[in-house]
Amino acid sequence: MTLAERDQKVIWHPYTQMKNALPHIPIVKGEGVYLFDEEGNRYIDAVSSWWVNIHGHAHPHIAEKVSEQLKTLEHVIFAGFTHEPAVQLAERLLPLLPGDQRKVFYTDNGSTAVEVALKMCLQYWVNTSKQPRTKIIAFKDAYHGDTFGAMSVSGRSIFTSPFNALLFDVEFIDLPNEQNIAQLKAKINYLSNEVACFIFEPMVLGAGGMLMYEAEYLDQLIETCQQHGILTIADEVMTGFGRTGKYFSCEALNTKPDIFCLSKGLTGGTMPLGVTTCNQKIFDAFLSDDKLKTLYHGHSFTANPIACSASLASLDILLSPETLPNIERITARHKEFAQQITGHPKLKDVRQLGTILVMEWETGADSSYLSELRNKLYLFFLGKGIILRPLGNIIYILPPYIIIDEDLMYIYRTITEALNDI
Repeated sequence: MTLAERDQKVIWHPYTQMKNALPHIPIVKGEGVYLFDEEGNRYIDAVSSWWVNIHGHAHPHIAEKVSEQLKTLEHVIFAGFTHEPAVQLAERLLPLLPGDQRKVFYTDNGSTAVEVALKMCLQYWVNTSKQPRTKIIAFKDAYHGDTFGAMSVSGRSIFTSPFNALLFDVEFIDLPNEQNIAQLKAKINYLSNEVACFIFEPMVLGAGGMLMYEAEYLDQLIETCQQHGILTIADEVMTGFGRTGKYFSCEALNTKPDIFCLSKGLTGGTMPLGVTTCNQKIFDAFLSDDKLKTLYHGHSFTANPIACSASLASLDILLSPETLPNIERITARHKEFAQQITGHPKLKDVRQLGTILVMEWETGADSSYLSELRNKLYLFFLGKGIILRPLGNIIYILPPYIIIDEDLMYIYRTITEALNDI
């Protein structure tokens, strides 16, 4: 049997209706921005394998550091013990984050990073107030993960519908703009005594449709929250590590959040790791002789030394002299192409921020994750050797930062071809 046939017998794939799923492509090798299947076909990984692979596949520096760590210490329980990669990663990461972040809590992925952030905020009010706050504010089209807390603060959608009755209540608000910012601030003021925290994806809502909004209005929402002591959580799982043109999207804000959630590009796409960071105020709320004020949360693989070593190697590359110019180059190329196709009759919208370029196909109806156009677009680009994973009728490009102009131009030409043919 082929690898695809063996897969079909034993594997249940994510976000996939297995009854009528397209054949899964067996990938046997990755190199730079390319993936190779078992028949030798080459694909440009234009979505960085679900937004994680920011430096390209099989990067030799990350591989070397992971190999070294494997020969030294593969894992150790992180309750009562520590190790050099975890401490060094926290030491290097905290100064890079906007604002005054002081502590790192390690988990396994983006969803768990969000779970920890929510628990920090809710328990903060239990630890510090006789009348704990329990409400959470989030955006209507947000996506923060697939665990129950993360689903609760995500917009209600096909991802959450089987579980809606079990999710906790959240105050959802629209994305802020010039027309509604006063109304949104008034709502926060009205609810202020009940709200524990406000969680947001800064400037770009990823799985919700790559929706974009202005930093100045997010700034106003955060300022309003801070006036009432409402804690703020920046979910930079997708936007972190250079995606929006800066190392972190919140660098564009004047007012900094209390908590950051990080994952995806953290290890350069090598292996799972999640991080939740917080400022001193939040950490101090858990310091007590009262054992009930402890944050009782952990994972068996918390702060895995191999994953921390991969992250340190990824940071080396991110902060190297070549990477930021590459991010700026990709940003400039995206902007040029976006200008060329804006107004095309087959496109409902074109939006771009940093290395993220989004094209929303016109279907005559509202955009939908279940749009029948999805498979047509996916297969068209796959046939051209390009991996794009449409969100229904929305396609987007988030390439590894090492992608060369020649490959970018090929992707742009293929998109233009799709606009003519589909």
